[in-house]
Formats: sequence, structure tokens, C-alpha cells
Amino acid sequence: MQMDDVTVDLRTQHRRAGRDLRKVVSRSAHGSWEPSGERPDPVGVLHDQDADRVPHLVPIRYGRMAASPFAFYRGAAAVMAADLADTPVTGIEVQACGDAHLANFGMYATPERRLVFDLNDFDETLPGPWEWDVKRLAASFEIAGRSNGYAPGAISAAVTEVGRSYREATAALTRLSTLEEWYFHIDLDTVVAEVDAVIRGEDRSGSMVLTLLGLEVARDRKMIERARRQIAKARRRTSERALTRLTEVGPDGGLRIIDQPPLVEPLPLDEVTRRRYDQAFADYLDTLNHDRRHLLQRFRFVALGRKVVGVGSVGTQALFAVYVDDGGAPLLLQFKQALASVLESYVGPSEYPTHGERVVAGQRLMQAASDPFLGWARVADIGVDYYFRQLRDMKGSFDLAFMSPSGFVHYARLCGITLARAHVRSGDGDAIAGYLGDGDVFDRAIASFAAGYADQAERDHAALRRAIDDGRVPVSYA
Repeated sequence: MQMDDVTVDLRTQHRRAGRDLRKVVSRSAHGSWEPSGERPDPVGVLHDQDADRVPHLVPIRYGRMAASPFAFYRGAAAVMAADLADTPVTGIEVQACGDAHLANFGMYATPERRLVFDLNDFDETLPGPWEWDVKRLAASFEIAGRSNGYAPGAISAAVTEVGRSYREATAALTRLSTLEEWYFHIDLDTVVAEVDAVIRGEDRSGSMVLTLLGLEVARDRKMIERARRQIAKARRRTSERALTRLTEVGPDGGLRIIDQPPLVEPLPLDEVTRRRYDQAFADYLDTLNHDRRHLLQRFRFVALGRKVVGVGSVGTQALFAVYVDDGGAPLLLQFKQALASVLESYVGPSEYPTHGERVVAGQRLMQAASDPFLGWARVADIGVDYYFRQLRDMKGSFDLAFMSPSGFVHYARLCGITLARAHVRSGDGDAIAGYLGDGDVFDRAIASFAAGYADQAERDHAALRRAIDDGRVPVSYA
């Protein structure tokens, strides 16, 4: 038997094993959501997380989550993790994102300066059931669609598309060779060029990305133009641009961080802080490849600050440092606190000794290309784990507020494909493909789950609003 035949045979076995799992957990079983009688109080789950956060920033987190059911959902990964632990799973494990809602996908620059679309938040990543990521993504489209005021039909189309695109992309990717599967990614420059070719009437039926996205994407001219603007905006989000917004020239002629409390605050470098920073940075450098260490040594440290980011992350230590090279060109590094994953209570602890390394390892496994400055460190004397990355490097997202209903469906497809690629890279894609099959049973089940869980998120958001009104939860709308 030839080696290729052995590989094909093994893949076939895995697909058959996945198909056999339908007898254990039917695909339609994923469609139901009913809270258990022992479901923990969602506000209590959020409150339990406050102990690990900066006290004066916690009210900002609640203020941001109170804004809408979707804002609540973004910050309630811990609540949903507890809920998902009671849902059916096949037992096929992948590197799970743990917080795969639609706002945690976006654009960023690869080391080769190409813009790609991918998952971009891994604070909760841990090996776990693939179904949990799909359900969190699908429910986020249901909730966001309601918040945007889309018609029920448009919302249903988008949510169903999450399941369909995930299923079809998993099947397509597992038909590739191992290396082709690993290198597959969504290069936005290439996608735009291929869309332009389709508009000109050229045949692009051989493009795997366009085939998965659907050639009708090229015919949605308004959506394409909005996408172009968002891509151009992402290209402008650089360290140079961030420097003008976060720093100013001080009386001594040097750069200093602009004090904009409570969202941006300079951190004075007393002896203890400087010692901790120097040690953390030295430890971080040890996690980088030699060429990256060499590159960073060409920059000089200027200032240290804290910047409030996101929704669910508000209150964690999110610091940033400003560096400049000999010509004054800046580099901004963010070092963000890494806490235990919200999945840990349900799938077990991480294999890595620090949560910073857990985040970095998960990100490198799930992303097609990662930030070249991605690394980690632990500040031992206070027991805080950090992961490091660039604060801005052409990072951007597609603006949901201005997205048309058809664009919303296209975006659901894009996210579903991207999540499938991350799972196929890290788990048994053949088994998942075999389980999902060719029909739409799973797609419809996921849509049903999303609708039910969106109702739950709206009830949970109302519970938070009541707790705020009753004075049980401190709130700030900064």
C-alpha cells in the first residue's frame, strides 16, 4: 500500500468515526437551549470575576455591559461557559477560542505586511469542545442582529450561515493535504483582487476562498465598497497614529503619555515598578525568536501606561509601553494580564505553567499568522501573568453598525469559515466533517440554539440592569 493510500484510509476512518458519533449525539440535539434548575445567577458569575480586576475599573466594565444585550454578551463569556457545560458534545476536542463571538474576529497585518482576516482574541483559549465555539459565534449573530434591528429573516439567514459555512469549510479543508490545510488563510488583499476579477467577468471558480465565501459576494457592490473602506482604515491604524493620540511632548522635550483617566493613565516608574518592568521585559524577550529579540533591542523604552480595552477585559491589567528607534519611529507594545480561562472549570486546567503562555500557544495554533512580537512573562513577586503583543498594527474590524443585512450574512459566512480553519488546524477536522455531513441538520440546529440563547442573554442583561438600578452593582459609563 502506498503512503498516500494509507493517509486517505486513515482520513476515511476518522470521517466514519465522526459519522458514527451521530448515534451517540444526534446533530439535532444541538438545537435546544433550556437553562437548568441549578443555573448560577449570571450577575453573581460576573461578580466572582471582580476579585481579579483593578477595583476602580470594575464599574466601567458593568457600564459597558449594560449598554445592550450584545454588549452584555460580549462580556459574559464566563456565564456562557457555565451554560455550555450542560449542552451535548461529541467529545471531539480542538483548540477552542473560548470567546468566539463575532466582534472577536477582525483584520491585522502579518509579519509580511499583508492584511488577513482571523480570530483576534484568545484570552479564554483552551483545548475543548468544538461545538462551544460554534454556538457562541452563532448566538452572537442572533443577538447582534436583533440589536441592529434587522428583520427576523435576515437574522435567521446569518445565523444559519454560521453553521453552514463552518460545515462546508471543514469539509473543504479536510480534502486538502496536511500542509495545504495548514497554510490556508484569508488574505484580504487577494480576496479583493479576486472580487475585482469576478466583477470584470473573469473566471475565479478555482479560488477556494471565493468558492467558500460564495461568488455572490462579488455582486454585492455596496458591501464590497464598505469593506474596502474598512480595510483602508485598518491600514492607517499604526503605531505612528497611536502615538499621536496617546502621547505628547513634555516640558523636558521627551514623550510622555497623555493622562486621560480612567481610560488612559501614565504609570510612574518608581523603583519597584521599574524593577518589575525590567524583569518582565527580559523574561518576555526570552520567549521570542532570536531575530525578534535582535529587532527589539534597536528600540529604546520611553514610557509606561495603562489603557482600558474591550468589554469583558475591562478591569484586567492592560498596560502598554512606548518605544522609539534611533530615528524616533515608534513601537507600542501592549502587555495584557492573562487570567484563568473561563473554560477551565469545565475542561480542566491548562498544560502550561502560566496563563500568558497558554494564551500565546493557543493563538499561535489557531491563527494562520500571528503577531511577530507575541510573547509572555510572569511578574513573580505579585503573581501576575501577561502576554505581549503590538498595541496597534493595522488592526481593524468590520463596522457592524453600518453593515447591511446582506453584508451581515456575508460576514457570518466569513467568520464561520475562519473558525472552521482554526479548528481543523488544531483538532480532528476529518471526524468533525464526518459528523456534520452534507445536509443542513446541524445548520438548523445551531440556528435554533442561537435563538433560544439570545432570549437568555436578553434576560441576563435585564438582570444586570436591575442590579445596577438597585445599587447592587457599581457602574460607570466612562
